Amino acid sequence: DNILRETLKSKYPDYGWLSEETPDDGSRLRCHRTWMIDPIDGTRAFTKGIPHFTISIALVENGKAILGVVFNPATNEMFYATRGDGAYKNHSQIKVSARQALSGARILGDKHWFCAKSWRTPWPEMHIESRNSIAYRLALVASGEFDMTIGTRQSNDWDIAAGAIIVSEAGGTISDYVGNEFVFNQAKPVQTNLIASGPHLHDEIITQLAQISAD
Repeated sequence: DNILRETLKSKYPDYGWLSEETPDDGSRLRCHRTWMIDPIDGTRAFTKGIPHFTISIALVENGKAILGVVFNPATNEMFYATRGDGAYKNHSQIKVSARQALSGARILGDKHWFCAKSWRTPWPEMHIESRNSIAYRLALVASGEFDMTIGTRQSNDWDIAAGAIIVSEAGGTISDYVGNEFVFNQAKPVQTNLIASGPHLHDEIITQLAQISAD
């Protein structure tokens, strides 16, 4: 965190700063642009030696990410995007999957959440895996390696801002459970839940959630 802060703040002194490792004094709210940093997203995986942790860096302007970098040092995977220029993994352009149906989809999420008895209508058969890093999950969806990720818990902006623009620039859609787009760098920089996937599957999951919730 200190290395990133010293490097970025020295080059862009007028930009705000929001990091998991730095106290938030609120000064970022007066800045036109703000860095959002998570020096280790997926701390649990890191401490256990599981290669599912990342460094996440985003630049936010007017509530939207305009630049995002997600780097997995264990696998040497670098995902990045800038607004209007597409998304890339290690210099090769990436795209989200074209899957349209939930049945058979490759999902990054909490298997227990999908299997909870509180759902009155069962979910279709899907392949569900877990990754500790939210940023990594978003990057893997952007690259098409997985069809969708769903976040069932509150996330901080520094967890998802970088991945959000990478997903969007890869042709995907990211929102909360009812389809609202995220606005970053608010006074309380958190998002309640998230869904990220290709646009067709995104519509399908929101419809499914609405139907199941209404049953």
